[in-house]
Formats: sequence, C-alpha cells, structure tokens
Amino acid sequence: MAHSTRRADTVFVGGRVFTGTGLLPVDAAVAVAGGRIAAVADAGTVRALAGAGTEVVDLEGGLLIPGFQDSHVHPVMGGTQMLGCDQSEEFTAEGCLAVVARYAKEHPDAAWIRGGGWSMDSFPGGTPTRGMLDAVVPDRPVLLTNRDGHGAWVNSRALELAGVDRDTPDPADGRIEREADGTPAGTLHEGAVELVARHVPVATEEETYAGLLAAQDYLFSLGVTGWQDAMIGSFHGYPDNLPVYLRAAREGTLLARVVGALWWDRERGLEQIPELEERRRIGQAGRFRATSVKIMQDGVAENFTAGMLEPYLDGCGCPTGNSGLSFVEPGLLREAVCALDRSGFQVHFHALGDRAVREALDALGAARAANGANDHRHHMAHLQVVHPDDIARFAELGVAANIQALWAAHEPQMDELTIPFLGAERAAQQYPFGDLGRAGARLVAGSDWSVSSPNPLWGIHVAVNRAAPAAELPEGATYPPFHPEQALSLAEALAAYTAGTAWVNHLDDVTGTVEEGKYADLVVLDRDPFTRPAEEIADVRVRRTYVEGRTVFASTD
Repeated sequence: MAHSTRRADTVFVGGRVFTGTGLLPVDAAVAVAGGRIAAVADAGTVRALAGAGTEVVDLEGGLLIPGFQDSHVHPVMGGTQMLGCDQSEEFTAEGCLAVVARYAKEHPDAAWIRGGGWSMDSFPGGTPTRGMLDAVVPDRPVLLTNRDGHGAWVNSRALELAGVDRDTPDPADGRIEREADGTPAGTLHEGAVELVARHVPVATEEETYAGLLAAQDYLFSLGVTGWQDAMIGSFHGYPDNLPVYLRAAREGTLLARVVGALWWDRERGLEQIPELEERRRIGQAGRFRATSVKIMQDGVAENFTAGMLEPYLDGCGCPTGNSGLSFVEPGLLREAVCALDRSGFQVHFHALGDRAVREALDALGAARAANGANDHRHHMAHLQVVHPDDIARFAELGVAANIQALWAAHEPQMDELTIPFLGAERAAQQYPFGDLGRAGARLVAGSDWSVSSPNPLWGIHVAVNRAAPAAELPEGATYPPFHPEQALSLAEALAAYTAGTAWVNHLDDVTGTVEEGKYADLVVLDRDPFTRPAEEIADVRVRRTYVEGRTVFASTD
C-alpha cells in the first residue's frame, strides 16, 4: 500500500477497502486529493494527511469499493422511459394497463402514447394484444416498447395509422404476431416494430437530454460511475443520441465516464464504415468517447429470434423449423469485423444464441488472422447459450465475455417462455459464467438497463447465488438456484463490474481499482458483503458515490 504526503481533500476511515487488486478486502483507509487517490494505507497514516478542511467519511463498518462500471447499458433510452409512460415497475398485465390509462389521462394532448418497460412474462404466451390497449386508449395510437427492446405492443389505432393489416408481410428481420385470420394481434417482434415506430413522432433532443441526466442521477444512486452505451444511434422512435452525449460532455453535465458503441445498421454493408469513422472523429468530448461499434447479430430466445445451432422446440417438445435469426449474414459479418478491427474500432456484439456466439467468434478469429493481435478489446454481450466447444475460444481470441448476470436465474420468463423451447440439454448451457472464467475468459459485467435493473449489487447477487433477488420476483415466489455450478465468487463478480469494465473501456489505467494515482471514482457501501451471507448481497445499499473525489450521490437514509 502506498501513500502520498499531499494534504487530503477527503479521507475514508472506519471500514475495509476492496481495492480490486486482490481477492479480499483489506483493512485500510483511503485519502483523496485533487480528484485522485493519494493514499491507501493504515488509518494513522491516512489521518495524518487530513487538515482543517478535509472531509472525514466514516465508513461505519461498511465497504469502500471502486465505482461500478456498466459494460452494456442504454441510459438515454432508460432515462427517457423513466420520464414517460414507464411500465418497468409492473409485474402484471393489469398493472401495465393501469400505467397506460393514467398516463393517457394525464397527457390528453399527446398525439401518441409512447413508452415501454412491459415484460413478456406479464402476458399469456408473452404477447399482449391490441384489444387490451384499445380498452384503455381507444382514440389515440399507442406504441410501448418491450422491456428487452426486441418487441413492441401497439393498439388498433397505431396499426391503422401505420397501414399494417392482415395483408402486411413479415419483414425479413422480424415477425407480426397474428390472430387466426392473419390480423395483427398487437405484438410486433424485432424488425416488425419499425413498421409502426417509423410513424411515431421522434422524441425531441430536450426530452432525450433530460432523459440522459435523469439516468445519470439514477445510476449514480446505484454506485455506477461509468458505462458503455450499447447503442449510439437512432432506434424505435428515439433520435440519434450522439448529439445528446456531446452536448452533455461539452456543457459539463456528463460527469460519468462513457464509451459509446456506434450502431451498425444491419440493412447496410461495408459502405457505412466511413460514416462510422466520421462519427468516431466527431464523437469525442469531455468524458465521452464513441470508439466502439455495436453489432446486433441475433434477437432473443423468448420470441425465438436468438440464433441457435439447432431448431427451437414447440410447446410439445418437438423440433420446429425455426432456428432464429442472423441479422448480419455470416460472410458479411466476417468482412465487416475485419474492416472495423483494421480501422481501430472495438467491436461490441449482441449475441444470445449459440449460433450467433459462434458466428461472432468466427468473425473475430478471421479479424485476428487478417490483422494480427491488437488491443482493441472486443467483447460479446449476453451469451445466453454458449456451445461447450466455444467456451475456450474467448480466452484464445482475447475476447471479453460481457455478462448480464441478473438474467441467470429461474423466474417466470425463464421457466415459462425459454426453457421449454430450448430443451433440457441446451437450457443447461445458459449463462456459463463459471465455465468462461475457469477457461480464462476476461469477465466484464453490465445490466442492459432499461431491459433489466441497472443495480450492480442485484447483478452480483445473481452471479454469486444463481438466484434472483426477492424484489425481482412475484410476491412470495421462490425458485431453486439456476445451474449453481456456473456461479462466480463475490470477488470475481465485483471485479467484473469494476476492473473488468474499466478494462473493456480502456480506462483501466485510471479507474477500476482503488490504487494510488487513479481517479477517486469510489462508492461507499452500507455494509461489507464479504462478512455477510451470500443470500444478503442484494440487500446491500450504496451510501455515497464519488467521481474524481466529487460527491455525486449521498443517501438520505
């Protein structure tokens, strides 16, 4: 442990420190000066650095940790949704409809009712109907994006205005849920959302700017001091968020450290790379850098669009003719990844199904063969089903496994809408965090908020226990652990959410661990989870959050 002789602005005493340089917290105190960590040492040494103006923070037996960093999140979308017709706190169809009815009543002049956050497991078969919405908003069009961003719920008026009817064909990259006679039922999957979304008035820059700042405040309250925004572009009625980030960075209101992943348009090919290079050039200001490219290679398992090596099963357990989607043709994917890698981009994949994971790994292998090894730090998010033959390839290719641990648990969506259609063998290959770690893959962690809660402590709880926090489940529900052999240790999960994401964001030289000289991006937890039962990790709360030594959140509890 090292220390400086500079007078401290803030000292942290009275608890332990998870520095991230070892597996366990250490008995130490920390001094901060000039926005950086000045000392990690014994309490006497650190207190000697305090002066008349030094703030002394008593950890009260809690734990000081590096700021959490989210490796895959959508804050502009999540924050804008928070300020609109937000159903993310509802677990039932009735609750979702009540939110819509209340919002419509409170906004009588809104031409469209826009919002989202509903979950598939709140509705029979995961597909809400237009009739449900018609009952509460019959006179105005409604479009509500699913919590996972891979579908939308619309009413009859929205379908009518968009000209979508029984004769409208499914797009190549999506599906219209239909009634027996072919009439659209009210749920749109993947690319079919755009049939209606393109008619929705786009959110204004002021709305999305307010959404970004609301999201930043919310993330700070959860101890998140930096992130990678997994979609810099326009999507389902949200405008391009690059100008919003640049405005916040230049005005000094963006306090978090953010890497932006520029959206790869799957309707186009290599001709878009010069545009991405130009967006990277202009997309750097303050604490924001648009240096990654996001390629969504497949959909999600719940609507049978995740790309699988073998077909999905039907309700009776028999193979269907559907193995999901590959949004980018594998040959083009290899060409694109080789070109992006050659141009110096990091590539950030969305890959849920085992076929999509393999296609992405194949493309990254081709890029390494063509261009040689480099330090771009490519990573693959979600990794719901990974074929055992592909586990070792992550370490071999230097590809980070970007995990959304909150999903690795038994709950209604998993048990009712996923496992029956994957089958037992494939279901057992879901979220193999333990196997990836044991095979030497670098683990980084994120939430995919607004798809799921951005609370890192909840994600860490599931990574360790392979069971969901009680607050994430229907009241009174209990489930067994989900393939507990894939659990991570508390230190492994915490490191993935701190040093891991700092590495993937090329910020590991200045953040991610508590070491002298690094930025004082720090979080005070109200208790030390290393001294408590693992089942209580989700109960841990953030007391304070700091960015460069500045308090950006202080709990009033």
